[in-house]
Amino acid sequence: MQSQNSLNLYNEIFFKLKSSFKKLYKNSNFYEKRISKTFDNNFEYKPSPHLLSSIIKYQKKKYKIEDFATETIWKNDISSKDFKKLNNFFWFFSLDLKSSKKTTQSIILNWNNKNEKFDENIWEFNITAKRIIAWLSNHQLTYEDSNEEYRLFFNHMVQKQTNHLLNEIKNLDETEEKLIGCAAIILTGLAYKDEKNYLDSGLNILKNLIKNSLDKQGFPKSRNIQNLVFYLKYLIIIREWFKESQNPIPEYIDETIYYLGSSYAFIWQNIKQDIFFNGNYSSNYHEFDHYLKRFGYTFKNQINELAGYTILQNKKFILAADVGSNPEKIYTKNYQAGALSFEIFSNGKKLISNSGYYPDTKNRLNKFSKSTALHSTLSIEDYSSCDFIKAGDNFLIQKDLKIGNKNIVFEKNYWKISASHNGYFKKFKLDHHREIEFYPEQFKFIGHDKIVRKDPDKQIKFDIRFHLHPNSKVMKTQNNKFILIQLEDEGWQFSCDNYDINIDNGLYFGNKNSYQENQNIFISGMNNENEQIIRWEINKI
Repeated sequence: MQSQNSLNLYNEIFFKLKSSFKKLYKNSNFYEKRISKTFDNNFEYKPSPHLLSSIIKYQKKKYKIEDFATETIWKNDISSKDFKKLNNFFWFFSLDLKSSKKTTQSIILNWNNKNEKFDENIWEFNITAKRIIAWLSNHQLTYEDSNEEYRLFFNHMVQKQTNHLLNEIKNLDETEEKLIGCAAIILTGLAYKDEKNYLDSGLNILKNLIKNSLDKQGFPKSRNIQNLVFYLKYLIIIREWFKESQNPIPEYIDETIYYLGSSYAFIWQNIKQDIFFNGNYSSNYHEFDHYLKRFGYTFKNQINELAGYTILQNKKFILAADVGSNPEKIYTKNYQAGALSFEIFSNGKKLISNSGYYPDTKNRLNKFSKSTALHSTLSIEDYSSCDFIKAGDNFLIQKDLKIGNKNIVFEKNYWKISASHNGYFKKFKLDHHREIEFYPEQFKFIGHDKIVRKDPDKQIKFDIRFHLHPNSKVMKTQNNKFILIQLEDEGWQFSCDNYDINIDNGLYFGNKNSYQENQNIFISGMNNENEQIIRWEINKI
């Protein structure tokens, strides 16, 4: 233990020294000269702003640049969130094209006078990448009708910031930031056609990023649905830039979009519902669907299992379950310990849910939303099926969880999802086996949760939770045998023989970075057997 503590202390000192050295280097004249090596190339390809409508929240009302306090815009004290928005210049997309070009360009000049040299806040990677995209995409205001001196300055600053991205991108761990950076570098390469270094470098980085972060089926290795949509949006934007600039589209970009789109069809387009697994929350991708249709993208996927998720559906019901092992540790920033959890939709309404996810990693609710207790599955002694360790602001898994004994049946009158996981084996020497059956003609779900122990030397407590949407209403019958669920105009009945069933209050994280109170049904009991089966039913009444 002392040796391990010494090693941890050594690593902490090493990383602090490394960070201090990097900061010193980036603020040096040497780094300034390095990233200032640019070329006198003309800004030729001018991208259409509407290509970015999948990632930009356009407001119905357009603002004129004259509506802003342009003289003091860089002098105000603002929050960290507003600081990022201001300095990434994505607010330019909300400007009316009738705005003064001269005033808009003067804002960029004023920004440059204050921030021309590297500053770790202003030149933070994600902010810089978005700033390049915003400046180039809003060329009608930021570049057109300017004089030669301004154009030389503009071209230099775009390239200088791109040089900074190229220097930094290899040090990034966040795949989403890398993808935004790739997009900015590639766009610079397309815009300044004579400078091939940007285009070739950006494409090489993108190719490696795709290879390392997506599985063979085109799903992010993180198994995160938000990541999937993020990748698809940016790959399509990059493809549209190539198409609009009349450059050949690399085959691997087309291939990656095909697989990402197929995964998107499976996880969203086939069901038009948000399923709360592994970092997902309510997103409503209907606007993105309109974007895809507008640009001629059509995706299909008729399979029932992909990336560790099973989705079975007919016209009235959806049964979705997480039957996948955890991702590699480096991809578990948003992973939740919800192995074998499930969700049920009835006529477009969520009957059984997971609690969603709180993505703000600086809030304590982030770790709480990762716990098994916030999922519709079994937990042992109030522990999660995965242990998490703190890494910076994030919590990553410490020990792998493996799924086994998977069996999926999907017939007209009978559905079944069954699997097991070993997440509790190291701590409690047990495996959790789950089987969920559905009889569509009878509107009946039957579940069997089996606890299989190797050495049942002492009693352990187990809970099985079934989380409900905040709009659901529940009531326990007087004989304590049933719990009634009112889901808008539908009535359902929950029962479990031989075990206590109760109603508990909880938190619902279905909406990004917010929470509501909700309720959950839970089965509780003790186990000291080699094999114990807990049977439960959910019936429509």
